[in-house]
Amino acid sequence: MKVMVGHSLRGLNFTTVPVARHIAVKESVFPFTKLGNVDVLLGPEMRSTGEVMGIDQDFGWAFAKSQAAAGLSLPHTGTIIMSVKNGDKPGTVDVAERLQALGFKLQATRGTAAYLLERGLNVEAVNKVKEGRPHLVDHIKNRQAQLVVNTVGTASSHHDSLPIRREALQQNIPYFTTIQGIQAAVTAIEAMRKSSLTIKPLQDYHPT
Repeated sequence: MKVMVGHSLRGLNFTTVPVARHIAVKESVFPFTKLGNVDVLLGPEMRSTGEVMGIDQDFGWAFAKSQAAAGLSLPHTGTIIMSVKNGDKPGTVDVAERLQALGFKLQATRGTAAYLLERGLNVEAVNKVKEGRPHLVDHIKNRQAQLVVNTVGTASSHHDSLPIRREALQQNIPYFTTIQGIQAAVTAIEAMRKSSLTIKPLQDYHPT
């Protein structure tokens, strides 16, 4: 066994960085379904109960595999519900355009819907919970949505949107609470549309 302590990398003949020919996406797994009314928005005090990984030559497929391994399979078709804070609205435009190009139906709460409609997107406005039924939580409960996007800013919006995230969790519907997350998800859906799932042993990614 070679002792590495006290030796330089050059002395260990480790002078080049291996070039990865694949992408690995790590996903944390949280026991939200076992914890009554706990919010799924992540905080610094939360600890995962495990981690899974998706690996592929393509980022989209690596991300899709990581979500499937965590128990959330991304949809190929259906309806997307979006409710995002003002600061995230610009980031929804590209996402909405890509989802619409894939054939998804778009629904959004009134502020988000108005923002997207002004930019030429075809979006159906839906009620927030406090605006009366039928509202977006009813849609999620009735499985009229296949994916949920919900970002919050103020403490009141955090509290008001809790039922959205909890119902998506209970119905096992994929949900994303950041723009970066939904951007990755859309890339994954695009990859799933373009090619079929491939599975290889880890040894094929790390040949000796």
